[in-house]
Amino acid sequence: MTILELREKRAKAWEAAKAFLDSHRNDKGILSAEDDAAYTRMEQEITDLGKEIARLERQEALEAELNRPVNKPLTGKPMNGKEKAKTGRAADEYRQNFWNMMRSKAPMPSVVNALQIGTDSEGGYLVPDEYERTLVEELEEENIFRQLANVIQTSSGDRKIPVVASKGTASWIDEEGAYTESDDSFAQVSIGAYKLGTMIKVSEELLNDSVFDLESYIAREFARRIGTKEEEAFFTGDGTGKPLGILAASGGAETGVTAASATAVTADELMDLFYSLKSPYRKNAVWILNDSTIKAIRKLKDNNGQYLWQPSLVAGTPDTILGRPVKTSTYMPAIAAGAKTIAFGDFSYYWIADRQGRSFKRLNELYAANGQVGFLGSQRVDGKMILPEAVKVLVQKAGSAG
Repeated sequence: MTILELREKRAKAWEAAKAFLDSHRNDKGILSAEDDAAYTRMEQEITDLGKEIARLERQEALEAELNRPVNKPLTGKPMNGKEKAKTGRAADEYRQNFWNMMRSKAPMPSVVNALQIGTDSEGGYLVPDEYERTLVEELEEENIFRQLANVIQTSSGDRKIPVVASKGTASWIDEEGAYTESDDSFAQVSIGAYKLGTMIKVSEELLNDSVFDLESYIAREFARRIGTKEEEAFFTGDGTGKPLGILAASGGAETGVTAASATAVTADELMDLFYSLKSPYRKNAVWILNDSTIKAIRKLKDNNGQYLWQPSLVAGTPDTILGRPVKTSTYMPAIAAGAKTIAFGDFSYYWIADRQGRSFKRLNELYAANGQVGFLGSQRVDGKMILPEAVKVLVQKAGSAG
């Protein structure tokens, strides 16, 4: 089935599920145990179709990437062979020597010497510029937060970011009256860099196979492992040895709504959360919630009888709640007492600071007995809400079910 056919099938399944709900609810708006089981099966089909659509879209994107021409066409005037030479980690020579170092147990002295400009403090080597861009692209695929946040590059040390703490206002003035002073006041948010690393093991047999694409394998594994830990920290990090997440009690997103129940969310509460966010932030706002929470709110309707959750029918466009895109993450808590279950806002006000220079180090001896070679990969990154009012969260009632 094509992506379009799957989207149409999912839309029909959703229409059937809505019709089933409307026709099988009793006078109190509740389904019988048998009907609830039937609806759950219908809902699972919708979820499974959504996952298959997402998988095919990723596959389509990967095929498009692989089919891109390796060399860029000449679109400008010839430079008479005087194109500016690349230097440092951008140079082809550095890239070739870097991968020679990664593949070779005992690299030639010339290779070691050529990499001196990229040596880090722990004996590893900074990755070539072009490969670093590949790693960042892979991280964006693995980590939904990088797709939404504002990502900046830093070179070293903490970065001070000025933010408006309070805004000045205008006032009505009598003829020939004095102007009232009203200035913006500014504060500073400090953003640093925390080290995040992983160890990737590759068999010597694979490493010596000329067909094995070491660059792509390491990029995928680095992104999968690092991206997962990044996303977890950007949601739940406490700022100690890791970034400060949006769900942090202090410095995270602001509470927009506290639900009346510990185990459920109502349509009115979603509406209240929507409007708790100031209008300027709503135009770029996104919902983020757990998959299990999506299942809970699919049944909710607005005052006109329209379901709040609407499936996407067009490739490349997300599902929506109240007209705004929906993203899911396993690191958003499921519905439970006191949990922050739904986040809604403009996540570009969460800043991710990437310290330039991801590095890799080859370990020859540690796994030699197992016929394997280890690669240590690390990066330095931080993340923080710059304007907490730009994202609002819904918090479930504390204690037992209400």
